[in-house]
Amino acid sequence: MQSGTTGIIMVIILFALMYFLMIRPQKKRQRKHADLLKNLKKGDRVVTIGRMHGTIAEIDRKSGVVSLDCDGIRLIFDLRAIASVENHLNNAKQSSTASVSDDKKPAAEDKSKSNK
Repeated sequence: MQSGTTGIIMVIILFALMYFLMIRPQKKRQRKHADLLKNLKKGDRVVTIGRMHGTIAEIDRKSGVVSLDCDGIRLIFDLRAIASVENHLNNAKQSSTASVSDDKKPAAEDKSKSNK
């Protein structure tokens, strides 16, 4: 009898481990991707599952397609083909403006030193 209950407990533990290590994280990723697709808008820079980069020109949620402008070429993809939204463009703009303002400070200090 005890070996039978031990086997049942082992199966339950194994299922619990599979749930927490495999099923639950996959569901979280699916929810996150669904939220990403819901929040897409015209003008967003995106990357497809085929690693093609482009800007959203049109979104048709009824038919589930998105039109991307890839450097002047319009391509139509299934909405689910969008893998991610690029954020590095906004970060690059912010860092370039920060570096420009940082570059101006030393130049102003150099001018004040040369005037002395």
